[in-house]
Parts: sequence; structure tokens; C-alpha cells
Amino acid sequence: MVRYDRLENSIYLVEPQKVRLFDSNNKLKLECGRSLGPIDVAFETYGELNDARDNAILIIHALSGDAHVAGRHQPDDRRPGWWDCMVGPGKPIDTDKYFVICSNCLGGCSGTTGPVSINPETQKPWGLSFPVITLSDMVDLQRHLIDHLGIDKLLAVIGASVGGMQVFDWTLRYPDRMQCALAIATTARLSAQSLAFDAVGRNAILNDRHFQNGEYYGSDLTPDVGLSVARMIGHITYLSEEAMHQKFGRRLQYAKDYQYAMDKEFSVESYLDYQGSTFVDRFDANSYLYITKAMDYYDLARQFQSLEEAMNQIACNYLVISFSSDWLFTARQSHEVTSALIYNNKNVTYSNINCSYGHDSFLLEVDVQGPLISNFLAHNQMRMRKGHAYLPASPETLSRTNAPTQTTRRGSIFRGHRVDHWNIAHLIEPDSHVLDMGCGDGELLEILAREKNVRGLGFTLEAGDVNACTRRGVNVIQYDINKTLDFLKDKSYDYVVLSQALQVVRNPRKLLKDLLRIGRQVIVSFPNFAFWHGRLQLLFNGRAPVWKSLPREWYDKPEESVNYMSIKDFELFVENQLKARLVRRIPISTRSGREIQLWANLLADEAIFVISAQD
Repeated sequence: MVRYDRLENSIYLVEPQKVRLFDSNNKLKLECGRSLGPIDVAFETYGELNDARDNAILIIHALSGDAHVAGRHQPDDRRPGWWDCMVGPGKPIDTDKYFVICSNCLGGCSGTTGPVSINPETQKPWGLSFPVITLSDMVDLQRHLIDHLGIDKLLAVIGASVGGMQVFDWTLRYPDRMQCALAIATTARLSAQSLAFDAVGRNAILNDRHFQNGEYYGSDLTPDVGLSVARMIGHITYLSEEAMHQKFGRRLQYAKDYQYAMDKEFSVESYLDYQGSTFVDRFDANSYLYITKAMDYYDLARQFQSLEEAMNQIACNYLVISFSSDWLFTARQSHEVTSALIYNNKNVTYSNINCSYGHDSFLLEVDVQGPLISNFLAHNQMRMRKGHAYLPASPETLSRTNAPTQTTRRGSIFRGHRVDHWNIAHLIEPDSHVLDMGCGDGELLEILAREKNVRGLGFTLEAGDVNACTRRGVNVIQYDINKTLDFLKDKSYDYVVLSQALQVVRNPRKLLKDLLRIGRQVIVSFPNFAFWHGRLQLLFNGRAPVWKSLPREWYDKPEESVNYMSIKDFELFVENQLKARLVRRIPISTRSGREIQLWANLLADEAIFVISAQD
């Protein structure tokens, strides 16, 4: 039960709930081989489940989180739920639209059965006699909760950190139970560094002289020091060097100069002490041991022989988000998952958000993360209601039942759009698979999806373009196309488009050879540097040329803007360097929109080439 108060546009009061899903006669079979029951699950819900039951979102918390994702339990609560900036009325995960569920994980200490719970056989807390659990066990219990709530298919499963690892497990174990998945600041398996941090944290607890082999419940002597140290170690990994420098630097906490003693003097020391002491007040040491061990065991590549094979099982649409300053679960690890999804031709969008907060960025960054999540959810809800896995962006697009044929005229769908987009779109057959390298705001892919039922994926380096693409409902990957493209299969796309991006490529020969490997045909457009307008500017003014297709002054170009080629240059390049087949050449005037074949190298200010590998 949830009560709303519109004050500050936030959920005001939330009522915690609890349900017993398993008992002594009906136990949950665990991955370790043991069975567990009874099991109680603490959870909270936000918003209302609609009549169609297609607006339900499951949010999975991180290591130190719980079911209290947003709002307050009491009016005088000092703080709201852990993701209140993202969940609530009018917020990115809008509870006026969606029915949000969040439960405390199996093995936790905030209401769901864990080591602190009573073992029915001994009538004492489980302690270390609690069975070893895995993330898959946690997911299995969440699935039973969803069944209990009468939800056949979730709109989305969302999780960050260890919650994101459980998102992967959800989509692999129950591929038909969700429309989309959002994996944020996470990984498919812990790195050796993360395993090491977990080991140090557990050792701090296990070696606390008050640990008492995990049987400290009811005692005045509890492993507070060990748990506090574990939290301090963990919290350091959640921040970034830049964030710690900005927040603390080398500032002294209590004095103006060094005291030359072993007391705590720096403000960062006091901060870590505070984090450790408050964590002890709300968390259980045994739960810390069990949950971190479950994280350590999770390894998708080991489970499926390879990450690519694991991601081949995915059936839903994915949004993967990483943060540039996260050194615990790095952008490289998120890109590894994204690459495996792309390798298997799955629908995926990926963004690496530039943010200085470290791993905690998912809790704090809203300006970029919020619109990404909001747009992704909105489009996937429309697709879910239409029964499509992938559809273009706008509601008016989704209301169409028949895609126009290739004979659609320029005046109808391309009025006001780029001339090269119009020409490129008419080169692409309906129902094709298209990769747009340097897709910009996703306009071309949106048009192709809407008008030709094309399934597309865009690559861009700009964060603003990623957000623009998600607004259009276009799958996009934030990635530097100058880097390796080995994760893209041979001939995995019907068309690869490189539109107005060749001039900023550092190694055109390498990139285009890659694109010829990946696509059956490659469509390239670029401004013609031999255009008469530029020649006249150089001849009469002695200045670097500027015109519609090459609009920037020489001093106002991107750093990477180094390639200036003519139509003739590119023709010779295709023949001599790429050893490729020239399928079609379209020199155009962007002013008139017309194709120009006579004296094209002089009169056309832009050109489009279609090339393919030699048979």
C-alpha cells in the first residue's frame, strides 16, 4: 500500500510489506544443493498496477541497499529511499505511469530471510549455518514474488552494481518475463581486483575478535569493528579519486596543523569512520559475508563457456549504462557485455556517462541518466503494447500498421531533412539490417525504421547524441569508431552507413576495410573538397574554403577533422587502396538536392558512394 503526497513532487509515505513465499513443507531449492524454508520477503511497491498489467518494473538494489527505493516511511524520516532522485511521480521512473516493485534480497538483513532470521530447527538465528546462496537464488526468489503479485510479464528489470548482475541473470533464466532490461554500473563477473576487495572486507569481519563464528546475535559483543572496516574498504571503491579530492583533499578535520600523533586528523578519515559506524547500525555482518560471496561466484562466461554464448540467450531489449569514473565496475566491463550483445544482433543501447562520482554515480547522477532511462522505458512500453520487440520512436510512428514502400517520395518523409539522408534512405531496401557509424541524433535510423521497417543500430561518441537517439527510440552505442570493431561479425549487416564522418576518421583505410567486412554494402557520404565554390575561395581570396557541406572555419573544426578529399580522390582510393567494388556514385548539390554526374568533381559539393567487397 502506498500513499502519495505531492509535496516536493515525491512519494511521501510508503508502507513496507512482507509475504511468506516458502514454508517448511514447500522450500526453495538453492543452487548449492540445499533447500531453504520458510522464506519471508520484505518489499515495497510504488504506483498502481494497471488493468493490462503491463506497467510493472522490478528494481533490484545493490549490496548495501534494501527494498526502500524511494519515499519515506514516516514524515520525519531524515532521508528518503536510496534512489528517490530517480523513482517517484514525475521522475525518470515515473510512478504515475509505472508500478514499481523493490524487494530486499535473499540473505539480506532488512526483512527478507537471511542469516539473522530464525532457523526453525534450532529456534536460533541461522548465523553461519545459513546455506550459501547465489545471485541466481536471489533472482529465483524475486521471480516467485512477481508471480505472487500476479504479473506475467514485467515491463522492465532494473538494477545497478550487484543489482545489475541480477538483471543479467533475470534475462537469462526468464527471457520471456520482461520487455526490457537496464543494467547500470555493473559487470558479468567480478574482476580480480573486485574479488580482492571483497576478500579483504570478509577477512576484516571474520577476524574480528567478537565475530564468535557468526553466533553473535543477542550478545553485547558484536563484530562492529570488522563490519565497519569492511564498509570503509567498500566505500573507498564506490568513490573516485577526483570525487575524494574535491570533497576532502588533504583537509584537516579538527586542527590547523599536524598533531604528530596516531589520532585521526584528516577529514577523509572522519568521513570513513562515520560511514563505518552508521553502516553497523543498519546492516548485519553475516549478510555482508553471504552477499559478497554470492557476487564472487557469479560468472556468466564460466556458466555459458563464453560471454557471447551467454548473451545469445537474451530475448529482451537492453540499456547498459556505465560511468567514466567508476573504477570498481569499469566502462570496459560494461562495453564487454555490450559487445557480446551486439555480436549476437541483440537490441542494445549503451552509454558511458562522464561523471566524477565513481561507482556511486548511479545513485547521484540524474541529468544524463534520467532522460536515458525515461525515454528507454517509454518506448519499450509502447513496443510491449504493440507486441513488437523493436519499433521506431514516436507514438505516431507506432500507430502505423503498414510501412510505406521504397517509392516514398522525398516531399513526404524527408521534407526539411538532410539531403544525404534522403538519398541514402532511398538506397536501402525495406526490412534491412543497418549499422550507422556516426549516427548523430539518430534521424536517419528513425526514418528508416518508420518508413522501411529497417532494424538499425547507431554508433556515436557524443553523449548528447545518445540521449537524442533514445528520444527517437533508436538503438545506439556510445563508442569511438576509430577503435577496434572486432566484436562485429562478418556480413552481419545488410548496409553500413558512414555519413559525413569520413573526414574525422583517423585511419580511413582501416575503418573502411572493417566496414566492408561487416556489411554487404557500405554507403559513404562526404563533402567534396574539389567543389567549385571552394576552389574560387582559394583562388580569389586565398582562404580556406567554407560552404554548406563544409560549414566551419579552419580554426573552428573538431580536433579529429583532418581528412579533406574530393570525389576523384575517393574513387581512386576505392580502386587502389580498398580493392573494393564501386556499386554506385551519387554526386549531389545540397542546394538543389539534385544528382550531378557531368563535371561532378567540380560542380557537386557532396557525394555518396556505395561500395562492397570484391566477390
